[in-house]
Amino acid sequence: MDNKKKMRYLKLGILSFVVIAAVLIVAKQRNAPFQKNTGFVFGTVYNITYQSDKDLQPEIEAELKKVDNSLSTFNPKSIISRINRNEDVVADSMFTEVFKLAEQVSGETDGAFDITVAPLVNAWGFGFKHGKMPDNRKINQLRKIVGFHKVSMKSGRVVKKNPATMLDCSAIAKGYGCDMVARLLASKGIKNYMVEIGGEIVVSGVNDERMPWKIGVTKPTDDSLNVNQELQTVLNVTDKAMATSGNYRNFYYKNGKKYAHTIDPKTGRPVQHNILSATVIADNCATADAYATSFMVLGLDKAKKVLEKHTELMAYFIYSDSEGKNAVWFSPSMKGYIVDK
Repeated sequence: MDNKKKMRYLKLGILSFVVIAAVLIVAKQRNAPFQKNTGFVFGTVYNITYQSDKDLQPEIEAELKKVDNSLSTFNPKSIISRINRNEDVVADSMFTEVFKLAEQVSGETDGAFDITVAPLVNAWGFGFKHGKMPDNRKINQLRKIVGFHKVSMKSGRVVKKNPATMLDCSAIAKGYGCDMVARLLASKGIKNYMVEIGGEIVVSGVNDERMPWKIGVTKPTDDSLNVNQELQTVLNVTDKAMATSGNYRNFYYKNGKKYAHTIDPKTGRPVQHNILSATVIADNCATADAYATSFMVLGLDKAKKVLEKHTELMAYFIYSDSEGKNAVWFSPSMKGYIVDK
């Protein structure tokens, strides 16, 4: 046998080995069990399902701890808490990534998304503690220190025009946490998973029935205890991230009037728009999380205009129509994701 034939047979042998090895790896992945981890993080519950021979909960919680150490205002040692105390601190990679994304979304939504809104949120009683109802003087005073244009990042440090300005990433941190866990799972070659933290979700591949993941959108009701879980619709989602923001459960009453938890950074007051729930599907959960909050601030008409410019986003809005009845609007591109309950 000449050398050419020998080389040909050798190449065929190597190719056959590679194909067989690939088939065995795929078969092993398909037959691996689905792990289910549940725990508590960021003041809420997480549920993570993934196909793997190994239980990765310790590694998952270690990753979530990194996010908490960077972005949690309830963690006094976190990067964001130290920035709020005006300590000289160099931001880590997680904070820097979130800050830049928040700045980008703020620009795209004309300031509707703003992580400097923390003082107003706290004044209205939704932050670290419940306070008194702020009067016009207090609101106007706080508006002077609120606005993304009042902060910047230089050489890894956040620079404030006013030291009283505070940051709050609660409207993006849960989504970012989902992304970090998804990155961890993907780095280990895991293709089928669902990561859910407080309602924000990242999904990849298929579920344990070899079907796309089904994600429910809850019907808006005045259910502050989160007891009613009736679904408005169900979405078939895979290889995407989804986040929902809504005022129908996050509110409190004062002097007989209901106040929503979403604060408009420009007016300094709770929003009064007709959107009850905004669900956004995007390529990553931090982006979906930020835009879902933005749309609650913008209202239906302005939110639609943003979506016209950002065709990579899809949204499902539940809103109160002119007769006070619940109505639905969703991006045309989302139609294929909607399935029967």
